[in-house]
Amino acid sequence: MPIPSTKTQTEVIHGLLNVNKPAGLTSRKVVDRVRRIAGMRKAGHAGTLDPDATGVLLICLGDATKLFSHLQKGSKEYIGTMVLGMETDTQDASGTVIAVGNAGLTTWDGIERILPRFVGEIKQIPPMFSAVKHRGKRLYSLARKGIQVPREPRLITVYELEILWVRLPEIRFRVVCSTGTYVRTLAADIGAHLGCGAHLRDLIRTRSGPFGVENAVSLESLSREQLLSHIYSIEDVCELFSQQD
Repeated sequence: MPIPSTKTQTEVIHGLLNVNKPAGLTSRKVVDRVRRIAGMRKAGHAGTLDPDATGVLLICLGDATKLFSHLQKGSKEYIGTMVLGMETDTQDASGTVIAVGNAGLTTWDGIERILPRFVGEIKQIPPMFSAVKHRGKRLYSLARKGIQVPREPRLITVYELEILWVRLPEIRFRVVCSTGTYVRTLAADIGAHLGCGAHLRDLIRTRSGPFGVENAVSLESLSREQLLSHIYSIEDVCELFSQQD
């Protein structure tokens, strides 16, 4: 549970804040806003969300930044919507359409037959529009210049993958996966296997480790007083992760 706090404006905060990230902001900008509200310089997030994605974003303040490696070990759960028959250069709805396919022949049974290919340990190629570095430069900076470079596949783990509904050309799905998974790439790869292409329309991170979106604090109305009442101590964070294990 969040710890009660009697900290004053001048006192340093050491703990974790579970923020419900709104759409339209980068994870970095969310951290900057929390830092200003907290009156602190030492802060960071544990697990990037794309600007258009929403949901759980864990913000570490003060000495809690030492927990980054620990927080990265937790699995993450997402609910998203992919759109079949349309590929974009960013693999999500913010990108430019680069290919159009026919999603009309896709069936629920056909979708479920290919899902096992994407469960377990699988290799995934990071998208060009990502923060992965190539020779010291972020891939997205190269992609914006129209430069494509080869990327090495990365091993990720998909623990659970299920279809929630199908309303062609849209598919609503839930996925539980390891850190480092690009859900928009997962959607694009599923579309490729279906033969029609796909992109991710929307995405919400519903859980990161033991922290769920139902307990996340809204960024829009966040005040310092509210921040203090929702901070998890370093000890509480470690205890929550030990219970999950």
